[in-house]
Amino acid sequence: MVKSLENTAKQILDSNYQEKGFTIPCKGLYPFQWKWDSGFIAIGYAHYDTDKAKSEIKTLLDAQWSNGFLPHIIFHNESDTYFPGPEFYQINLNPYATKKYKTTGLTQPPVTGFVLEKMYEIVEDKSDMLDFIKSIIDKVYLNHLYFYQNRDPKNEGLVYIYHNWESGTDNSPIWDEIWDTMDSPNYEFERRDTDHVDASQRPTNIEYNNYLYLVDIAKKCHYDDEKIAESSPFLVQDPLFNAMLIKSNEALINLYKIIGGNEDKIQQLEKWQNKSIKSFNDKLYDEELEAYIHYDMKNEKAIKLITSSSFTPLFAKIPSKQRAEKLINTLVTKFGKSDMYLCASFDPTSEKYNPKKYWRGPVWININWILYYGLHNYVYKELADRLKNDTFELIKKVGFFEYFDARKSEYTKNITGYGGANFSWSAALYIDLIKN
Repeated sequence: MVKSLENTAKQILDSNYQEKGFTIPCKGLYPFQWKWDSGFIAIGYAHYDTDKAKSEIKTLLDAQWSNGFLPHIIFHNESDTYFPGPEFYQINLNPYATKKYKTTGLTQPPVTGFVLEKMYEIVEDKSDMLDFIKSIIDKVYLNHLYFYQNRDPKNEGLVYIYHNWESGTDNSPIWDEIWDTMDSPNYEFERRDTDHVDASQRPTNIEYNNYLYLVDIAKKCHYDDEKIAESSPFLVQDPLFNAMLIKSNEALINLYKIIGGNEDKIQQLEKWQNKSIKSFNDKLYDEELEAYIHYDMKNEKAIKLITSSSFTPLFAKIPSKQRAEKLINTLVTKFGKSDMYLCASFDPTSEKYNPKKYWRGPVWININWILYYGLHNYVYKELADRLKNDTFELIKKVGFFEYFDARKSEYTKNITGYGGANFSWSAALYIDLIKN
């Protein structure tokens, strides 16, 4: 069964690979290249096709803006199956924008640093992979430099996101309070995602009005981060986003040490790292909830809700051993009941929990992968094994979907996964987990 699923996972990745050297998340629903998807996809390829793994990252970094910014979508090809497309973003408003590609003016969690380190660990030919990493690592460093110079206005070591799409957790209940403060116009638009997926599993049209309005604000600011910070009603320090940046800082330090030289970059990364970890623990940990939470910079208040993102700091070794113990107790108590698969994307004990709706409750394989390695960082092997086995069982039951219902009771003969089918990062990270 495992070998059969591994072969299926490889077939999905190879089928979604495009001749221009990147992999779409899935056919129809997501026809372009996404930033953090490509990182996770490259990890899967590293186990069996090094050339595709390297191509995935190279193609992503080739669309970098001259100021170090990496967009969350690169529109390599024409497609009418996705909205909003490149014409909506008008990135030409920003002087640093790439002239080579059509892209968005938003970004996504910075996973590329730790992806490179993971690829180096996986492949047999270390010399070849190191040569590749040498050729592109400075681009990843430049991306980190962009964040600390442009997305950290208070010099805290914590960077902000200005759009929910930048978080990767698009329609999480985390954002509901912010939407209540906004008066977004009603846009006329034609949704394309609901042509492929049941609308009950996707964000609402009202939510899309908010999403489009935030992009319009960024366009009025010509994608200037300082102006966006002043104008946007959405300015959030996200634990998932910052944990990925901290994990990637650590990876770049390790890789630069293997390469040799680059002492100036190593020292800068270590300075960022020390400040970031301290601020992360001081500002984003809630003693009452015993979990890491989001911080709304615009309204200067913590968002006291627990999501799967709350536990991702384990992956970057941010909490102390004692704090990790409390955090894991929260994970088990709220998310780990015997009738639930780990790990729901939102607190199942909350009235806001929705088991079918995108990031308002379903299980996501990429978060499970992050948590699996995070639990091993603190030697919680038994819980890590449970999480991995839950992940495998979901995939065995319904296949390589985008997201999954966390409720075990739902898995009858008629159950299916949610979102896109034959989903690339679900396939890629399954391959990595079975090889571990």
